[in-house]
Amino acid sequence: MEAAITQHRDATGTIPGPRRPHPSSPRPEPPAGRWRQAAPIASPALAALALGLWGIERQGSMWRDESVTYQVAHRPLGELWGLLGEIDAVHGLYYLLMHAVFAVWDGGLVALRLPSVLGMALAAAGVGAIGARLSGHRAGLLAGLVFAVLPIVQQYAQEGRSYALVTAGVTWSTYFFLRATAGSGRRWWTAYAVALAVACWLHEFAAPALVAHGVTLWWSGAGRREVRRWAVAVAAVVLSLLPLAVISVGQAEAQLGWLGRPKAGAWLLFAGLSVPSALLCRLLVTVRHPGAAALTRLALPLLIAPAGLLMTISLVRPWYVDRYVLYGMTGLALPAGAALAWAIGRRHRLVPPLRLVTECVAATLAVAVLLPWSSRVRSPESRKDDVVAVARTVERSARPGDGVLFMPSRRREWLLPYPEVYDRLHDLALARPPEQSDTLHGTELTPSALRRTILASDRLIALQDPAGQPRDPFPGEKLKRRVLREYFTECERVRVHGAQVVVYVRRGVSTC
Repeated sequence: MEAAITQHRDATGTIPGPRRPHPSSPRPEPPAGRWRQAAPIASPALAALALGLWGIERQGSMWRDESVTYQVAHRPLGELWGLLGEIDAVHGLYYLLMHAVFAVWDGGLVALRLPSVLGMALAAAGVGAIGARLSGHRAGLLAGLVFAVLPIVQQYAQEGRSYALVTAGVTWSTYFFLRATAGSGRRWWTAYAVALAVACWLHEFAAPALVAHGVTLWWSGAGRREVRRWAVAVAAVVLSLLPLAVISVGQAEAQLGWLGRPKAGAWLLFAGLSVPSALLCRLLVTVRHPGAAALTRLALPLLIAPAGLLMTISLVRPWYVDRYVLYGMTGLALPAGAALAWAIGRRHRLVPPLRLVTECVAATLAVAVLLPWSSRVRSPESRKDDVVAVARTVERSARPGDGVLFMPSRRREWLLPYPEVYDRLHDLALARPPEQSDTLHGTELTPSALRRTILASDRLIALQDPAGQPRDPFPGEKLKRRVLREYFTECERVRVHGAQVVVYVRRGVSTC
């Protein structure tokens, strides 16, 4: 993060040697009016807000992770606190926030997703602020807008999970980091530590942003004072995170045990984002775009270091999911915005008719590329399953006295948000419900007791994963499949997005 070297005359008229401003200092710009100063922050925020509100209900659908948020946030505080001691402590602060949201306004899917919409609008504003500080108002404005329209950003802006809020925390901590390293005072280091600590409490995998900021300091050749102050801020964040880290380590197997090692597609996507961003940064440096070096030294570590670190660790112990490092998209949007600003600045070389044609073609291409993606992320098919569709299908298929089996047991989350459907059925495998057992999905009967309960039912509904999905190897799950195969006849199978609702009857006892 290097500004241009300047020279000045002192009082005696001599010229001292070249003086390098602090590496985080922005390139001076002409005075700007209030609107021009506010535009890089306000315009991206408004764009992200509008995109987030567009189709926020996602055609009345909700997927399994959002279902967990909805269930847990509606529990009484005592039960919620008990749950966090057993599992999901990593999401504890977010669940408490959502509990407060629903206590104030139980607005269903809109209330579930509105905090994420606001979080992503705040993140877009932060991207604009960073871009404006490093490369000028136009670059900041365009970087914020690029961030707002990225399909993955639009997706998680409408997700009832913590990732949009984490992205906002990391993005604004990055802005505070810039201000702090520019020698603007201790208050910016305090703001940096607080913002990053909040982001880490919302999700611990915000912590790799510290690594990205450390790489930025090293790359920019920061002085000892800045490194020392950054280290103090890092220590404060780590110390504040220790209680959560101690609890979540004991929950790691249950929390992350479902993850696998990154596949080839994940590595290709990582390269597909990192390489073009590096090339854009190289272009900006080559054409001497204002603040290009500083932007490069901030953006590339933020895009590459957190994702690269988690993916490398995942070769040994799987920890990586792309949404865990969603905040890396800030590092993608910054060079893209600056490159657009440079390209727009060169359009004066074109004659007016050609300039108009070029702008129209560029706008048409952007809409043609982004609109299908934007429409898709607002459809039920953009997520792994649709809890609402499952509940409606069960409601249509169920009869009084029917039993229900969840295969596997964690698919109980498909019906838990809908007690008006779930309470009509006899949960054949349930030993203790989630609220009493301090778990997400409840605890189930032993295999021997489970067998007796299933065989006592004449008609039941099994909720299963789609065909081809791996089957859980646990004894209880094996027993469910074996008893249904040996003693029951399938009457009806309805496939909904991400699930199957199958009706079974006992052979020789009941008919379809």
